[in-house]
Amino acid sequence: MPAAPEIRTLTEPELADWIRALYTGFLRPPTPTPAAVAHRAATFDYSRTRGAFDADRCVATFRSFPQQLTAVGGAAVPADAISNVTVSPTHRRRGLLSAMMTADLAEARERGDVVATLIASEYPIYGRFGFGPAAAVADWEIDVPRTGLDPRWSGPDDGGRIDLVDGAAVRKAGPELHERFRARGHGAVDRDDRWWQLATGQVGPALDPSWTEPFHVLYRAADGTVEGLLTYRADDTWGDAKLPMNTATVDDLIAVTPAAERALWHYLCSVDFVTTVRTGHRATDDLLPLLLPNPRAARPVTRADWLWVRVLDVVRALESRTYAVPGSLVLEIADEYGGRRGPAAGRYLLDAAPDGARCVATTRSPALTLGAAELAALWLGEESAARLAALGRITVHDPHAAATADALFRTGRAPWCPDVF
Repeated sequence: MPAAPEIRTLTEPELADWIRALYTGFLRPPTPTPAAVAHRAATFDYSRTRGAFDADRCVATFRSFPQQLTAVGGAAVPADAISNVTVSPTHRRRGLLSAMMTADLAEARERGDVVATLIASEYPIYGRFGFGPAAAVADWEIDVPRTGLDPRWSGPDDGGRIDLVDGAAVRKAGPELHERFRARGHGAVDRDDRWWQLATGQVGPALDPSWTEPFHVLYRAADGTVEGLLTYRADDTWGDAKLPMNTATVDDLIAVTPAAERALWHYLCSVDFVTTVRTGHRATDDLLPLLLPNPRAARPVTRADWLWVRVLDVVRALESRTYAVPGSLVLEIADEYGGRRGPAAGRYLLDAAPDGARCVATTRSPALTLGAAELAALWLGEESAARLAALGRITVHDPHAAATADALFRTGRAPWCPDVF
């Protein structure tokens, strides 16, 4: 019987082979360019990058990095962001992902991370590790001529202004704007300097020769404060009758005021030659399509899970967020994976109030029993306890408990993570 693949943290000489395995898993051309290897070498924490090696060939990949995730109410909690997870088709069903995930989550818990996060490429994989979908996304395709918006619009009438800018201006204004956006948007994650460099092409063209420069737009309020950012691309399509049929696709649109959000969408729907706008991944309760005089002009394209969360420290997670009303709830968290007790397992008393919350271990009888995945969805405000109970994913011991949980955990706006990682 051949030896089992060896799982170990990566060393720099193994990086090119690790990237080859990563590309294989995501069906990309398997040989990385020197620029891609150099980029990874400059940004990787090798102590948090794992590979499974069979006869010195990498056959599985796994990486994590530090992240800040915004909880309900605006607090930033430390997260273990997981990415680049693959297992080669030749080495499935051998426990490679389970071993790498188990080791990483144990290290994250030891570091003091409150949650782990990831964007799941496939739905069935991560629930068995205690992750739950905690922030969904929706996409729309806007038929611009049907919106009812003035196609000759020349700018906002609130004293603000729209400016086309270059990448350097985005790198200057974008990080501070995003921090303001992130502080008020539960589900959002932080963006480091490298993110802004990639988004504006400072390092992108060297990594991807097909990269093209997007258009960048800032919305400034009447006092000059930057309150919104739009990045988009456009194709060059003309019909047989020499009619424009161009599509603008949004890469990024963040705003800290409704006025900024409204102005940026109106701008994009008034660009000459653009007849279709693809919104990219938005919050499920985005102001679109109701921002449009004719909301039917925005056709729903996608609604799907996006950010998955795994709670590692129940006490700190529940105490990190705010609650709209006061109330108490005893939660039994069933958390077991890989034949072992998970970090969220236990019984907890939550005493919540608008000015703060206290969570402690308790021996009192539980009002609700739920898994770690369901806890994540409740914690970020994505799901309803009553809905989860109807689905059989929560056990209700107190007939009033689901209503109490919904009063405590539900939020006025849906969680949203605009980023992929």
